Amino acid sequence: MDKIYIGKIVSTHGIKGEVRIISNFKYKTIAFNKNNELIINDNNYVIESYRVHKIYDMIKFKDYNNINDVLNIINKKVYIDRKYLNKISYLDEDLIGMNVIYNNKNIGVIESVENIKNNPIIIVKTNDEKKYIPNNKDFIEKIDLSQNKVYIKYMEGLI
Repeated sequence: MDKIYIGKIVSTHGIKGEVRIISNFKYKTIAFNKNNELIINDNNYVIESYRVHKIYDMIKFKDYNNINDVLNIINKKVYIDRKYLNKISYLDEDLIGMNVIYNNKNIGVIESVENIKNNPIIIVKTNDEKKYIPNNKDFIEKIDLSQNKVYIKYMEGLI
């Protein structure tokens, strides 16, 4: 099983066992589908319902119908098995450690993928510094998972 971190349960909501999750996961609408299983403390919880309320992702689990049933999972990290995300060709986490090719030269390795003010940025560690490259189709030419390479479009002055 390949677990992907998707958020954290921060509190309960009401008395019927619904929980509030804070999540910046890009593919929440796929991850929080009814009947998907979330992993919390190495236990599986089946989603009965999902909705958005203010800044929270609200989840109700099957067979957990009382606030007392979910108190033990407050402040716990939430994961999902990658099998539920099979519609997605790659996740941002998959890019970490890949070589970045720019103008036919390897310029470094992807250290992390961040969202800075809702703009996805690839942070590339070169020999002596970090480069920040927007993670969108205007800058990314090709992602080759099999060769462990990300190709950046050549643009004068980018690097």
